[in-house]
Amino acid sequence: MRIKHLFIALVILAASNAGLRAAERPNFLLIIADDLCWRDLGYEGNKEVHTPNLDRLRKESMQLRGMFTPAPTCSPTRHALYTGLYSMRSGAYPNHTRVYDGTKSVFTHLKAAGYRVALQNKEHVGPAPSFPYEHIKGADDLTPSKEFINRDKAQPWLLVFASNDPHGPWTRGPKDLYDPKKLTVPPYLHDNETTRKLLADYYAEITKLDEQVGGLLKLLEETKQEKDTLVMFISEQGSSFPYGGKWSLYDNGIRISTLVRWPGKVKPGSHSEALMQYVDVTPTFLAAAGIDPQKVDVGCPDVNGKKGFDGQSFLEVLQGKTDKLRDYVFAQHTTVGINGYKEPYPIRAVRDTRYKYIRNLAPENTYSIGGIHKGQPIESWQADATGNPQLTARVDWLFHRPAEELYDLQTDEYEFKNRADDPKLAAIKQRLAKELDGWIQQQGDRGMATELLAPTRQNPNRAEKSEPKAGGDAKKKKKKKAL
Repeated sequence: MRIKHLFIALVILAASNAGLRAAERPNFLLIIADDLCWRDLGYEGNKEVHTPNLDRLRKESMQLRGMFTPAPTCSPTRHALYTGLYSMRSGAYPNHTRVYDGTKSVFTHLKAAGYRVALQNKEHVGPAPSFPYEHIKGADDLTPSKEFINRDKAQPWLLVFASNDPHGPWTRGPKDLYDPKKLTVPPYLHDNETTRKLLADYYAEITKLDEQVGGLLKLLEETKQEKDTLVMFISEQGSSFPYGGKWSLYDNGIRISTLVRWPGKVKPGSHSEALMQYVDVTPTFLAAAGIDPQKVDVGCPDVNGKKGFDGQSFLEVLQGKTDKLRDYVFAQHTTVGINGYKEPYPIRAVRDTRYKYIRNLAPENTYSIGGIHKGQPIESWQADATGNPQLTARVDWLFHRPAEELYDLQTDEYEFKNRADDPKLAAIKQRLAKELDGWIQQQGDRGMATELLAPTRQNPNRAEKSEPKAGGDAKKKKKKKAL
């Protein structure tokens, strides 16, 4: 009888310990903006943008000032974020893309570890087996999300809230808050009536995003789960203004505003300058959940046969144990397959804490896509450029760039002055170029050949819409079948 009682006691103790371990694993709420330049938030210094909820979250969080995306378009960005892999390696390098079959994601890993996983609103990833989340539709109704996180209080969860704001066209938000005539136009934009009107509309939609953030934070408070939840907010990539960052590898496009709130673990109001990338987020989430990311098979080996993440955990950065993670961050941009593209214009880049090196693989071509090169505000800029040599040169830069670009971000934060031919920076350019070459090799990136295969990595219904032309000539290539 005593043995039976001892056995029951051991079972109860084991169950209690298991419950304790489960309770110690945090929930994860990942909030993703859509086409938001990191500069355009109140806590980042833009006092003309009304973002009270994000400003409050900043006070409760660690601000990660060295976060970068490895791609400046939505789909590659999200694939890298969820898989911990750079876009070339995973196959998700053009826009409207998908990873290679068998690739695993943060949803796969956490679900296998007992987490409930869901994504609300914008998806933009595939194929479905690689992203086994429960999809919650709708951007403004948080009732389904509340039901999701309350479904089982004993089970930890991951919820990605992927907003559509402030992606253009900018039609949402409180427009009465913004008078175009009273706005301060950023120095990288041309100041005219059209730009001001669009800027006001864009800011209004940022405020709409802020309202969603407020609703999500309130949801955690109402369900009494804020203390058990790691909240991360990221701005995704740059805005769709010319020089607003999207479709470019300048800092406006690839530097990301990032906040992490984790009560009892992350110091409120703190910050870190550590260089990191979206590929580091999934390993960090796994480490926070008690999973060793170095032992995870990602389902997509690199060219050297490595089965682990491209990213690495920055959990110790969040805990305040270190302020260093990477020496370099990398990025690539593929134009083939983007709506309205005419000629391939592949771009690669590497950045350290001060300098950035950009390589344009087809500088003889004209960079032209449907976003920054057509419609407004670029057409109003072109009209204003008549008789204005400085504006003419600035507009032309959007369409034509040299083979190499080098910037000193410490003295030239907006990347206005290309110093690739400056002999004083020759050694720095050589060092950065060598690092970029190593990354390109590890990723299996074959430059223009890889660029022209972009339609095979897009959704099948898009593959027939893109017909690559190499070298800027009119010679048509055979259409690639989707893999």
